[in-house]
Amino acid sequence: MLIRGDNFVIIGIFTVEPVGAFDGVFVLDLTGPLFRSAFFSNFYRRRAHPMSQHILQAFEEALRSLKQDVIKMASLAQQNVTGAVHGLLERDDDQCNRVIADDNEVDQLEKSIDQSGLEIIMKYSPVATDLRRVFVAMKIGQQLERISDEAVTVARRARKINSHAPVPESQFIQSVYDLAVAMLRDAVVAFNVSDLKLALALEERDDELDRIYSEAIRRMIRRSEEDVQHIDDYVDLMFIVRALERVGDHAVNIAEDIVYAETAHDIRHGGERPVIG
Repeated sequence: MLIRGDNFVIIGIFTVEPVGAFDGVFVLDLTGPLFRSAFFSNFYRRRAHPMSQHILQAFEEALRSLKQDVIKMASLAQQNVTGAVHGLLERDDDQCNRVIADDNEVDQLEKSIDQSGLEIIMKYSPVATDLRRVFVAMKIGQQLERISDEAVTVARRARKINSHAPVPESQFIQSVYDLAVAMLRDAVVAFNVSDLKLALALEERDDELDRIYSEAIRRMIRRSEEDVQHIDDYVDLMFIVRALERVGDHAVNIAEDIVYAETAHDIRHGGERPVIG
């Protein structure tokens, strides 16, 4: 696992106790050579001296603030995806331009979340579930930034299509968009309320998204062969559908991170899924 910030890299978490009881984080400080030893000495002091009630309250508030920043970022990323698709379907370049401009705010939020997460780890030295939740919040920020990048791809391709005569096949993207955004919305809900069942269900829905995506691509390939005059538009539409399918993939990645945060089970790449009562 890798989290990158302006001045640091979190390389991973290591465990020396039973599953879920994490003992530390490997961090490479890009500003100096002494950070890691300082972090680990602080960590072991934390193990010997549990948080006071005052510090615990401050930690919980910092964790809530981090979570709210992730939810805000998710809302912006989802708005960008929706705005880009509406810009295509409504042939509205203004919406496309707003998406491209608003992506910068998402980028800045990703950096802020990474920095806040690192500060929480350094200041409070959380362990077990608390540590995983901080770590996963930072990872989810990366996924949301990539989702917003996919929205920018859609917006830019949409502007190209909008400059030409309308092609009815633009409507082919609707079903892919509907499912991908629904998956993203549910991933954010699962994160907000720690809903493991909802998170685990997203993996199965990804199979349906793949099926819809493949069907849309096949239809566009057929139309490009029949209507050579608009072949550039069909190519752009295929890139748009691919970007939307990736939004669904990122939603699944978020769901996998949620499961890891709450259970310490890494279900990526066929990993063992937790039993939920």
